[in-house]
Amino acid sequence: MKLAAALLVVLGVLVAAAAAQAPAPIVLMISVDGLRPDYVTAADTHGLKIPALRRFVTEGAFAEGVEGVIPTVTYPSHTTLITGVWPAKHGILSNTIFDPLRTGQSAWYWYAEDIRVPTLWDAAARAGWTTASVHWPVSVGARVTWNIPEYWRANTPEDAKLLRALSTPGLLAELEAELGPYPRALEAEDDEARGRFSARLLEKKRPALLTLHLLALDHVQHDTRPFSAETFAVLERLDAVVGRLRETAERLAPGRAFVAIVSDHGFARTDATLNLFVAFRDAGLLTIERGRITDWKAIPWSAGGSAAIVLKDPADGVTREQTRALLDKLAAEPASGIDRVLDAATLHARGGFPPASFLVGLKPGWQMVSTLAGSMLAAGKGGTHGHLPEVAELRASFFLIGPGVPAGRALGLIDMRDVAPTLARRVGLSLSTADGKILLP
Repeated sequence: MKLAAALLVVLGVLVAAAAAQAPAPIVLMISVDGLRPDYVTAADTHGLKIPALRRFVTEGAFAEGVEGVIPTVTYPSHTTLITGVWPAKHGILSNTIFDPLRTGQSAWYWYAEDIRVPTLWDAAARAGWTTASVHWPVSVGARVTWNIPEYWRANTPEDAKLLRALSTPGLLAELEAELGPYPRALEAEDDEARGRFSARLLEKKRPALLTLHLLALDHVQHDTRPFSAETFAVLERLDAVVGRLRETAERLAPGRAFVAIVSDHGFARTDATLNLFVAFRDAGLLTIERGRITDWKAIPWSAGGSAAIVLKDPADGVTREQTRALLDKLAAEPASGIDRVLDAATLHARGGFPPASFLVGLKPGWQMVSTLAGSMLAAGKGGTHGHLPEVAELRASFFLIGPGVPAGRALGLIDMRDVAPTLARRVGLSLSTADGKILLP
C-alpha cells in the first residue's frame, strides 16, 4: 500500500509537470467596430460574401445579439469586453472625458491607467502568458508585452513619431522595416495593414493573447449609413482579414487556437439631429460667449444617440428641478427625437455615467450634436450609435471558435459583460472580478 501511495504521488507530480509544460493556446480577440450581428447571421439576405465570418456561425458559438453598455460607444464598450464589468466600475465612461469648458485637445480616454479593474491582458499575464495588442482602445501604457496602442493627436505625420514612443520600444520600427509604415487612417486598406501587422506579431513574437481593433466598418457606416453598398464592400474586405488571421493562428498553434470576433455596438441610420446645447443655453443653464462656454450650471455630455446631463453642483436642487422641467418639456415633443429620460438612480443602477443626474436617450434615426450655435433641430445623414443598449439596432456581436467550443451553438441575446468571463473560462484564464455570466462550460 505504501508503494501504491508512492506511485500515486509520483504520477500526480508527473501529470502536474506535464500540465505546467503544456504550451499555451493562441487566443485572438478581434473587434470589428460597428459590426451588427445580423450582417453575419443574415448574410444571405444581404448578399454578403463573407465566408470567413460565416464559418463562425456553423463551426462555433455565437450570440444572436449582445446588449451593450451605457453609452453604446467604442471606448467604454471595448473596456467592458476585456473586463466583464459596466463602465461605472471599470472607469471608462464614454469616448471622451468630461470637459465642460472644452479646454482639452482630443481629450479621449486613451490611457489604460484609468481602467480600475483587471483585464484579460492582466489575467493572461498572471497565467504566465505573453500578450500583444494592436490599436485597442484605452491601451496606452497597458500591461501588454507587445503593444501598439490606439492613439492620435493632430492626425499628421508627426503622430507616427508619437505612436512609436507609446508602443513597446522598438516594436514598430522592427515591423515597419518589413511591412512599411504603420497605418494611421480609418479606411479598409488601413485595417488590412493592421491585420498584416497582427499576423506578423503572431509569427515573430508568438503571444498567447492578441487583441486587435478594426475601425473601417464603423467609419463607413458613419458616412453612408448601415446596410449601404459601401458598408458591405468594407465588411467583405475585413472578412478576408479575419480569415487570414484565423489561418495564421491555427497554423502556429494547431488544435490550440481560439478566435473571438466581437463588436462594441451596432448601428442606426441618422435622419435628424438634436442639439441640447442650444436648449440649455436658451434656458440659462450654460453661458456661451464668443463661441465658447464660459460658465454652466448643467451641461450635456454627448455620446452619439444619447447624452448624460451633468450638474456643476449635484446638490443644487433648484438647478436639478429646472433641468428636469426642461428635459420633460423636450421629451413631450415628438419632434425632439427623445425616446426617454433616465433619472440618476436608474442610470447609475445600469452602470452608466456616475457623475450624471440624467440621461437623455434618443430614438433610432436621431443623433446628438454638440455645436454651440445653430438650431436645436436639424436634418441628419449617415449613421450613428450611442443610443440606449436595448435599442435593437445597437446590438453588438460575439462569435467564438476553437477547441471544445460547440459548433453551431446559438447563445441567444447576451449581456456584453458575459464576453470576457466566457472567453477567459474557455481558454483557461481566471477573471473572477467580472460581473458577467459564463455562457459555455
